Amino acid sequence: MSNFQTQHQKQPSKLHNKKRLNQEQVRLLERSFTAHKKLDPELKLKLANQLGVPPRQVAIWYQNKRARWKTQNLEFDYNTVQVKLENALAEKRRLEKDVKQLKEELKQAQEMLLANLNQKNYPFGSCDSSSNNYGSCSENVDGDHHHVQVLQELYACLIGGGSGSAWG
Repeated sequence: MSNFQTQHQKQPSKLHNKKRLNQEQVRLLERSFTAHKKLDPELKLKLANQLGVPPRQVAIWYQNKRARWKTQNLEFDYNTVQVKLENALAEKRRLEKDVKQLKEELKQAQEMLLANLNQKNYPFGSCDSSSNNYGSCSENVDGDHHHVQVLQELYACLIGGGSGSAWG
């Protein structure tokens, strides 16, 4: 029999001699882990004596528990981020819908304002619709040129040319 075969035959019997922790021992280790995530040498010896197991077994249990705990925390963090992402995407879709609706309302307001500015019987005056210069409106209310100017500035704002006005 070779040296390798002799060692290989001895290992399985060594594995079967390993003591498994009972439920009470695991509960004690769990309570200890809740209080102390890192195992210092003093705690390791204290726990090993309380449990009646070798200190190395306590150290390995702690190492495995900490690895599982980190994995659980990563999964929890991932799920939290996933929920936040889904909420942000839902909010983005809602905002995009709002923007679309507001753009439509702005377009309608622009069309209404343009139609009102081009009417001959506008209460603040009439505008020459053949001209792109809305400064050619005549007043039919004495001293009320300010209203026409305000409407012109509002229209300029709506069509995007309102920079430098009182509305911009």
